Amino acid sequence: MTVHTTPPGDLQSVPALLARNVARFGDRPAYREKEYGIWQSWTWSQAADQIRALAMGLMAQGLKPGDHMAIIGRNRPAHYWGMIAAQMCGAVPVPLYQDAVAAEMAYVLDHCGARFVLCGDQEQVDKVLEVEQTTGASARIIYTDARGLRKYDHDNMASLADVQAQGRAGAATLGPRLDAIIAGLDYDSTCVMLYTSGTTGKPKGVVLSNRNIIETARNTAEFDNLTEIEEIVAYLPMAWVGDFIFSMGQAMWSGFTVNCPEGAHTMMTDMREIGPTYFFAPPRVFETQLTSVMIRMEDASRMKRWLFKRGMAVAHRAGPALLDGKTVSFGDKLAYALGKLFVFGPLKNTLGLSRVRVGYTAGEAIGPEIFDFYRSLGINLKQLYGQTEASVFITQQPDGQVRSDTVGVPSPGVEVRIGDNGEVYYRSPGTFVEYYKNADSTASTKDAEGWVATGDAGFFEEATGHLRIIDRAKDVGKMADGTMFAPKYVENKLKFYPNILEAVVIGNGREFCTAMINIDLTAVGNWAERNNIAYGSYQELAGHPQVYAQIREHVEAVNASVAQDPMLSGCQVHRFLVLHKELDPDDGEMTRTRKVRRAVITEKFHDLVTALYDGSTSIHTRTEVTYEDGRKGAISATLRIEDARVFGDAARQKVAAQ
Repeated sequence: MTVHTTPPGDLQSVPALLARNVARFGDRPAYREKEYGIWQSWTWSQAADQIRALAMGLMAQGLKPGDHMAIIGRNRPAHYWGMIAAQMCGAVPVPLYQDAVAAEMAYVLDHCGARFVLCGDQEQVDKVLEVEQTTGASARIIYTDARGLRKYDHDNMASLADVQAQGRAGAATLGPRLDAIIAGLDYDSTCVMLYTSGTTGKPKGVVLSNRNIIETARNTAEFDNLTEIEEIVAYLPMAWVGDFIFSMGQAMWSGFTVNCPEGAHTMMTDMREIGPTYFFAPPRVFETQLTSVMIRMEDASRMKRWLFKRGMAVAHRAGPALLDGKTVSFGDKLAYALGKLFVFGPLKNTLGLSRVRVGYTAGEAIGPEIFDFYRSLGINLKQLYGQTEASVFITQQPDGQVRSDTVGVPSPGVEVRIGDNGEVYYRSPGTFVEYYKNADSTASTKDAEGWVATGDAGFFEEATGHLRIIDRAKDVGKMADGTMFAPKYVENKLKFYPNILEAVVIGNGREFCTAMINIDLTAVGNWAERNNIAYGSYQELAGHPQVYAQIREHVEAVNASVAQDPMLSGCQVHRFLVLHKELDPDDGEMTRTRKVRRAVITEKFHDLVTALYDGSTSIHTRTEVTYEDGRKGAISATLRIEDARVFGDAARQKVAAQ
């Protein structure tokens, strides 16, 4: 494979790629959006007209080169157009998480100094106005959906349609100015600024250049042979680097179609209608889909359950081998073909994955059982490893070299090495320019030679050259007896069970490990209904004795598995409790990308941690919660604490301690 490191001719900016796509794919669909149940479509030529009108309108409104423009809303073509229009004006687009509360937005809007904000709807406008009232800052607001905003003060606000109309009206004078700015954009111009999830502190603004995005998009598109005929569904947060590289970088480089669903509630229906050929989802999405399938099969007739069980047995036996082009017996080929007709085909169609040619998952480790389930269906699901500072891609799995326990080989153009302390380092064309207004953090993360510290511990397999990630380097510690403590390893094993949504394992510097667990309300609720168990709330169901019995079985099964690993056998969970509330980004317990904030959790639930280690069998606690409208409240509960069976050396040590 050819690895590119030089500018691709005149294609040194996203607006330049847009112009090329108009010339090459002018009448092909560039964007689709479902609204009011109907798919609307824009060709590359039509999208370019919309974007240019918006860019000229923003110039007329006062957007200048070097300004920052925030974008807050769900995945919509107009919001992607807003990012490209900002780039055309020489400004820097800064997408924010649409579900962030006003207080979180305040930090980012103030830190980047946004002069313009493109809001999706009234909810986002209200949050921006609340921020302005609190901080005294002022930004020009452009909104996409006008519903509910007719009586708002429009002195510093305008609709996107009106801004476009203003741009078209002034095209004679604004057009040449805009063209001059576009012509001045090069590989070193800023393409986007994306904020990190902030697991350990305030989010940092990651500045990514055109070089970062275009080189990464080009190399990875060629790695998977992506072309203009691909279809993707844009549903992940626009503030996340993954959405930007897939829905902007690779889409612009390859010229494929970006499809925006009507909303989260119509996502599965919209997926089936579009049938994406290129699909990315974090493990949580695949886990949720599989949980839904298993719940539906529990409610199916005996005949359908039998057919599903027999079909999946064949799929697990022959599916991955067929997908990788390996030899399979004639009998298994025939059985798999029949299964595809009666089981796999309809199931893939229900999931909206019937046309997927390349699928990726990343962000967290995915359970081997879950990963193998999708590959057994004939879905080419692979893993990649990346981060915002790398423009996503650090490693990825080539076709035919796909395994559940590795994250692949270095992506094209990426160099990866393991430090003396086991930390993973990389450098690549996608390596970020800097952390905005944070030279110290930039210097501590990226050295003078361009090597970036990922903060993750890992190692390369000598036989295959594949990278394996152990855990976050800062989370890897030692137990009191000196054995390794790697909480993510155990947490991921626990989360492989449909009943367990989230788990937090504690044990660094302690005699033994304990865990706080969130149940999955959908999976456990369905089980409760089928077993005629009444409950009135999440809290009541989480504390039910039969739920505790199920969780204990899962914990003990994980302990038995962990005991087989000589390095990590000390990480078995000795005691656990089921939390009375779901961990929530609004409460600061998780990031917007659903990563656990360990320091926040151990401090917030310090009384629960103490009870896990002092031998208590129950603990009464009161916890502050944040409602969707930002109001604060509190919930109280008495939680049971249970012991779990441990195995091997851990069991012998436990007996000796007693």
